[in-house]
Amino acid sequence: MSDKKDCAVVIIGGGPCGLVLAIELGRRGISTILLEEKTSPADFPAANATQARTMEHYRRLGFAEKVRAEGLPPDYPTDIAYFTRYTRHELARFSLPSARAAREIVRTLGGSWSAAELPHRVSQIFVEGVLRAEAAACPTVSIRPGWRMAALRDTGTGVEVDAEHNGGRTTLRAEYAVGADGGGSPTRKTLGYGYVGESGVVRDFFGGRMFAIHFRSPDLYRVMPHPRAWMYWTVNNGRRAFMASVNGRDRFTFHTQLRPDQSEKQITDADAKAMFQEAFAAPLDIEIIARSSWTAGYTLVAEKFQRGRIFLGGDAVHLFTPTGGLGYNTAVEDAVNLGWKLAAVLKGWGGPALLDSYEIERQAIARRNTGYARRFADSMGLFVPPPELEDDSPAGEAARKLTGDHFNHHARFEFNIPGITFGGRYDGSPLIVPDGTTPPPDEPNVYQPSACPGGRAPHLWLGDGRSLYDALGFEFTLMRLGGTAVDTAPFRAAADALNLPLTIMENAETAESEAARELYGANLALIRPDQIVAWRGDHATDALTVFRRATGHPTR
Repeated sequence: MSDKKDCAVVIIGGGPCGLVLAIELGRRGISTILLEEKTSPADFPAANATQARTMEHYRRLGFAEKVRAEGLPPDYPTDIAYFTRYTRHELARFSLPSARAAREIVRTLGGSWSAAELPHRVSQIFVEGVLRAEAAACPTVSIRPGWRMAALRDTGTGVEVDAEHNGGRTTLRAEYAVGADGGGSPTRKTLGYGYVGESGVVRDFFGGRMFAIHFRSPDLYRVMPHPRAWMYWTVNNGRRAFMASVNGRDRFTFHTQLRPDQSEKQITDADAKAMFQEAFAAPLDIEIIARSSWTAGYTLVAEKFQRGRIFLGGDAVHLFTPTGGLGYNTAVEDAVNLGWKLAAVLKGWGGPALLDSYEIERQAIARRNTGYARRFADSMGLFVPPPELEDDSPAGEAARKLTGDHFNHHARFEFNIPGITFGGRYDGSPLIVPDGTTPPPDEPNVYQPSACPGGRAPHLWLGDGRSLYDALGFEFTLMRLGGTAVDTAPFRAAADALNLPLTIMENAETAESEAARELYGANLALIRPDQIVAWRGDHATDALTVFRRATGHPTR
């Protein structure tokens, strides 16, 4: 049998994880084939929120502004609002900036929200369009719609992927394969791995089978008496639901929970419209574009993320209840983490332990993030609305005040989450060189910038108006923050010895050198390609050992 490979990496699945991985590999010149069973874009919006950390990665890859231009109009508010019914009493509201305002505000923020990018509220169907175009623009990436994986094998020296298309079948040979093929992942099932965690959580809301419609209604804003929002929730004892604006004009998604005796297959369009009308509480014509169903109550992480030359990412290794919008964003960071490591090994500068670190780093984050999503779902779904909530009486007013207080608190708990967004850490990873300092506490609503190795590189704006991240190299970057007396030559020599791409960011590039030195707490900081602090210190005497560890080589 020939050893000739069709590509270096086969990616199975063309959702956000698979597409971002294709971009990460393609930008590094790695030959990649992406198999996507769908032949046309999804007609049902899935995720609705791109978190700030994901936007920072899109900025690093050069298309954050393309993503921010999608979805809602630039001046559309991204508020989260809660109502008894959509045209009745407003209970609570968390006001958030429009896309245009976010571009301006981000430069004024510090502390927990010191960032290069703020979140963007945009449907996944629009994001995937950008990602697909960016992946397709990479000369070494081939996207193959209508192709599905039928079987795959690890041969020890590579992988073989049997792919089917229009009844035909071919075998693709590659160095590695990555299954980013969703919650029902055929790749994960082929490897024999299951999920671990909770799958049957029952709540009054957000615990059980959910039914959803994507609909069009040009008159909704005219009929609704409340200020516009991005996300609308109903809280009552009859029809709890949430609705997101897709384009800020006439397209929306509506999700509600089915009763245990209901089957989505038995629901007619008339039934679906009746459920919507029950939550809307006013006559409104809607046109159903698509319908879907899903299960709320998952807190699941796969037993393993890798076997040999076959890896898993995205929903294939973690399933969330979508509170907090963490599923899609966790999937993107899976791809970012795996992408540079695969490329490093394929190019020869990644060590033998580099790929093994993917599961070590990302499985812990998946457990963390699914746990946070469960807490948000409990706060939302276990709340029992008072029976008088909708009464026009003093008791009704008191019930609405109590409910409003709960959801004003809940909205800030679920939607103001810099700690989750920026605070994920890889403590205990074999690639991280600890310095004996204590990492900041892991809290959902507070992020403490810290250069303690293992976490996101702290951000600051440079004197020339750029983000610090704009000055980092695409692969490893050594930041010199301690003045000209600090010698960086040992790091350059070590990088050359390992044939490792290194950018040295000199003190002059930081402009506010004293502020940067104080922020990082050291003269030198080594930043990984995924913008994680791998090491910091005041001297470069152990440069080769640091690099060997950060890239998965034995340190002897």
